Amino acid sequence: MLTTNQKIDNLTVTPFAQKIESPLQKQKITVLQINLGKKCNLACTHCHVEASPKRTEELSPEICQQLIEIINLFPQIETVDLTGGAPEMNYGFKPIVEAAKQAGKQVIVRSNLTIFFEAGFEDLPQYFAENKLRVVASLPCYLETNVDKQRGAGVYHKSIQAIQKLNQLGYGTKPELILDLVYNPALPNQNKFSLTPDQKNLEQDYKVYLLEQFKLKFNHLFTITNLPVGRTKQYLQRQNLKDSYLKFLESNFNGVTVPNLMCINQLSIDYLGNVYDCDFNQMENLAATDFKGKKLTIDKLLEAKSLDVINQIKTANYCYGCTAGNGSSCGGSLVK
Repeated sequence: MLTTNQKIDNLTVTPFAQKIESPLQKQKITVLQINLGKKCNLACTHCHVEASPKRTEELSPEICQQLIEIINLFPQIETVDLTGGAPEMNYGFKPIVEAAKQAGKQVIVRSNLTIFFEAGFEDLPQYFAENKLRVVASLPCYLETNVDKQRGAGVYHKSIQAIQKLNQLGYGTKPELILDLVYNPALPNQNKFSLTPDQKNLEQDYKVYLLEQFKLKFNHLFTITNLPVGRTKQYLQRQNLKDSYLKFLESNFNGVTVPNLMCINQLSIDYLGNVYDCDFNQMENLAATDFKGKKLTIDKLLEAKSLDVINQIKTANYCYGCTAGNGSSCGGSLVK
């Protein structure tokens, strides 16, 4: 296994499917992750969705209604995980939240926090609290310079102000109001790479700094590896680093992470109603298929009256990002 910051020389990457020896098998679906669209008030350098204020793609009323039907039809769904773009900006956000809460599901909103200060969205903190949404918020570092470099000038201070608003409503202290933060490493600028730091230790660093500097509180920190997808892939290609980064991730492959991969019990749905094994496959247009090898849509799930119609999970070499070191997922480290 390569150590942090060690340089890569041999760029031949072993196909991920060969590394894991046997195909990944889907288990019972308990998580429905929905990408509501690509509209966002930010255009972050590492965004694998390539979201921005210029994007207009979003959920349609028809697909929204079908998603609500799925949420109501399948008691096995425990969690509805809403992402984007800024999910709050895209059509269907509140109807899906309210349908999922009525059906007794946990609802996660993956928020960039700065959306609270956009015209028409000032009610979001109160809305989150009233509906007891679990907020998973991007704060890729606890230091201002690093955050603004990744996400844009002024984003750090707006994020701090947003967390203060959430704290005032009880997030981070009341057991039913969970606020989690997400760490992403900075993109490399040379042929040297690092894995994400130890999640538990970094969480403590975040908590001490944010409490001392701003009196902020939150529940958990999730460390998420930048996969070579979307803007991260484009950046690595421009720097001629994509192959060496993939090799670095492969060289740090950890088989212990594989049984805990998020794709195993999750469906990822895009704004058009297409079905994927995970959000990264969604961005790379690697569609999930049913037992007969047919591409899946939510129409077909409703027709089958089942969510458990996938046998084998689709994989690609960027899956090394989820299995390197302590692993990476929408819930952070896979090795506790």
